[in-house]
Amino acid sequence: MPASPSTARAINDRLALRLLQQEGPLTAGQLKQLTGLSRPTVADLVERLTASALITVVGEAGEQRRGPNAKLYGIVADRAHLAALDVRTEGVSVIVSDLLGRVLAEASVPIADDTGTGPAVEQAVTMVERVAKEAGADRLHTVGIGAPGLIDPATEELRDSSGLPEWHRRLVAALQERLPEARVSVDNETNLAAVAEQREGAARDRDTFVLLWLGHGTGAAVVLDGALRRGASGGTGEIGFLPVPGTTALPSATDCEGGFHSLAGSAAIVELARGYGVTVEGTAREPAAAGVVRAAVARAGGEAGAAPTRAGIAAADAGPAARFLDALADRLAVGVASVVAILDPGCLVLGGEVGQAGGDELAGRVSERVRRMSPLPTEVRASALGGGAVLRGALLTARDGAQDDLFAPPER
Repeated sequence: MPASPSTARAINDRLALRLLQQEGPLTAGQLKQLTGLSRPTVADLVERLTASALITVVGEAGEQRRGPNAKLYGIVADRAHLAALDVRTEGVSVIVSDLLGRVLAEASVPIADDTGTGPAVEQAVTMVERVAKEAGADRLHTVGIGAPGLIDPATEELRDSSGLPEWHRRLVAALQERLPEARVSVDNETNLAAVAEQREGAARDRDTFVLLWLGHGTGAAVVLDGALRRGASGGTGEIGFLPVPGTTALPSATDCEGGFHSLAGSAAIVELARGYGVTVEGTAREPAAAGVVRAAVARAGGEAGAAPTRAGIAAADAGPAARFLDALADRLAVGVASVVAILDPGCLVLGGEVGQAGGDELAGRVSERVRRMSPLPTEVRASALGGGAVLRGALLTARDGAQDDLFAPPER
């Protein structure tokens, strides 16, 4: 059935808004050219969107013609303010942006292990309120949260998971209570990191890939044909529980010790590095493993035989930093090869702070081992965004949600 006049107008308006969001400020003539709509139709939609305070004149554009310069129209960026949170076991980071995703203010707060649930929640919520005020936001339209753990696919709530602090789950409800006008959503941190890597990072040219998160812990996100796959219970990518050789036990339903986490978690990587004499002073800003991997990459460049070990070249020919990176690649390849055998993604991104610290040095070593272990061609890439991918992914999804709401056609 043909669209009614009101529906057609709403569709045209949404198309124009998307173009302004993607391309930046445009003239009415440019909107006409990009949309294919008639001049009167574009004039009507510009008038409607201006009256609705969704767009405004932001400047002028000189054109090769007589008469006044053409007006440039842009989205009213402060029509809505957004917040994105990265919730970790050791603290919370937040950024507040405008509707176009421009960051206006940001902050982080550490939360000690012995902090009670109530005080931890209050610290985090107070920080969000403070950062919003610093950003000049009277209210937040959408809040996107990235957190470790399982997201219930039926309720879209963070499930109660052993090993994770109770304040994580309480935080979501507290934010909704303190910010009653905001739309609050939560997603698994690794899933949000994959969103950011696909849109702005290492997987921009891929609609099918797997992100292997390497930070304090381990995780994975699966993107197939452009869509995140979550699984029946929201647990797709819980690779820390994957049983692997090289551990002293098997993981249990409540503890991933003995699984892939025991080989690739931050503590395990630091212990492995220590065995090769690679140590570095840690910082509170990143997992300790990221520091030792970064140091090993820097040192390996000056060691004889520092290139990734090839078949027929003994690891003993390399220096200690290179041997550590080889040993770490051996561990990571076990998990990567398992993922490849099941999903055949064609591309795997070593994400998180550790993946970014390892860069092409570590990715190349893992890639070479996976080629020997699997008949399925798989490109291994280093993260372009590191630990910051969670915040960026949370902001991107918050922006999408806010724009879907504000730009949505009216109900028929």
